[in-house]
Amino acid sequence: MRALILLQIAGAILTVSGLFGLGFCILRGFRIRRAGLSPEEARSQLQKLIAVNLGSMALATFGLILLFVGLSF
Repeated sequence: MRALILLQIAGAILTVSGLFGLGFCILRGFRIRRAGLSPEEARSQLQKLIAVNLGSMALATFGLILLFVGLSF
């Protein structure tokens, strides 16, 4: 029983962390677009941001899986 509660807490923490990461990516993307950079430089910075975005999505997804498993049993 205690392990399931720990799974729920860990899942919630990972999910919220992933959502914060997604919010960071959105804000950073808007800043890059408003910066008035050349298209090549903007594309370069946005491509670097893709790795953070994918990592945030994976973190949030893994957290939701842990949360679902913790709540299912």
